Amino acid sequence: MTFLGTSAGVPTRQRNVSGLALGVDHHRDWYLVDAGEGTQHQLLRSGHSLARLRAIFISHVHGDHCYGLPGIIASANMSGRKTPLTICAPDGIEQYVNAVRKYTDLHTLRYPLHFVRSDHCAAEQALVYQDENVSVSAHALSHRVPSFAYRFEELPASALDHSKLEALAVPRGPLWGQLQQGQVVTLADGRKINPQQVIQPAWKARRVIVGGDNDQPELLLNALKNVDLLIHEATFTDDILQHVGPQYMHSTASMVAKIAERAGTPYLALTHFSQRYRNCGRDDKRQVEELRREAAQHFNGSIILAKDFDHYEIDRTGQLKIVHDKEETKNGG
Repeated sequence: MTFLGTSAGVPTRQRNVSGLALGVDHHRDWYLVDAGEGTQHQLLRSGHSLARLRAIFISHVHGDHCYGLPGIIASANMSGRKTPLTICAPDGIEQYVNAVRKYTDLHTLRYPLHFVRSDHCAAEQALVYQDENVSVSAHALSHRVPSFAYRFEELPASALDHSKLEALAVPRGPLWGQLQQGQVVTLADGRKINPQQVIQPAWKARRVIVGGDNDQPELLLNALKNVDLLIHEATFTDDILQHVGPQYMHSTASMVAKIAERAGTPYLALTHFSQRYRNCGRDDKRQVEELRREAAQHFNGSIILAKDFDHYEIDRTGQLKIVHDKEETKNGG
């Protein structure tokens, strides 16, 4: 996971608006969640290629989450992309993209765009996207416009369970290979062995939820089951929310932390910070560290305060760590 933008509403000198790149291990293919203005410029520093972008997931129609989408589509076209691109988004995004294409002379694309309505899929409890690496579902949130979280679940490689094979007395050799390839085999004694009896995931699937803007984190409680990491907006601390009022419909750090604790989520990444919070600076300015301190009062797991270009990975044991090797970022996710 590479954070491309972690500011709320407008960019700051230190933070761009919302964008997150995700990949699986060191596969070059990757996925994008939200595309605020300037996201394609941020991508130039991340090492991700638009040619290998598999799908884009837009949480909602507010500009700090989608104004960068037309530029990404146009740049991919100019760079010669030919493979289809899926865009999962609520109502309004397809119309927005089509209007930009119409009025900015981007009529002809060298590659197909495939739109999937995340609001329809969430209502029908259907997947918005699946390929050989991940399956993705959409979950409705609470905001001034329809907003959605996306739950990414890895589809790990499969492996033969040797103990089950031995318990079933399947002899080593060609039969093992046939089972690994998904074929039903017949033993010498006439028993039929189905691949589902002896194949298991090679490692535990990793799961991440990326939330859009939302003032009711409790809406994600069911989706958080067995999730390794929740990435969620924490626009304010509680005292600032009391000052500005609830009309913006955003979460505070404590609101998100309480739900992550209830769900038993081991890792929590806070992002989408109001521009009033600074990474560092004068003592009279609000500090982003205040959000961590507030969250830590309610959450016993590990807390990340997202920064632009921070690159994290969840390894196959479920441990989250920051990756400092830039070459690793260029080669993977």
